[in-house]
Amino acid sequence: MARDYKKEYRDYGGTEEQKKRRAQRNAARRKAIREGKVSKGDGKEIDHKAMNRKGPLDNSSVRVVSRKTNRSKQPKRDGSHD
Repeated sequence: MARDYKKEYRDYGGTEEQKKRRAQRNAARRKAIREGKVSKGDGKEIDHKAMNRKGPLDNSSVRVVSRKTNRSKQPKRDGSHD
C-alpha cells in the first residue's frame, strides 16, 4: 500500500502547532546561515542540545552538527521524550 502523504500532512504537518515548530526550525537554520556557521549543501544540521523537540530554538539550546551525528542520536519515538 502506498504512503498517504496528504493524510499525514492533514493529520500532523498541517496543524498550527506543527507549522509554528517548523517555522522555528527554519528560522534557526537561516540564522546559522547568516552567522556563517552552515551553508547550503554542507551536510550540517541545527540540533537541539538536550533532545527537547518541543522546546524553543534559541541560541543557547542549539548547535551545528553533521547530519550523521544528528540522525544517529535521535530518541525512540515512543513519546518518552516529548
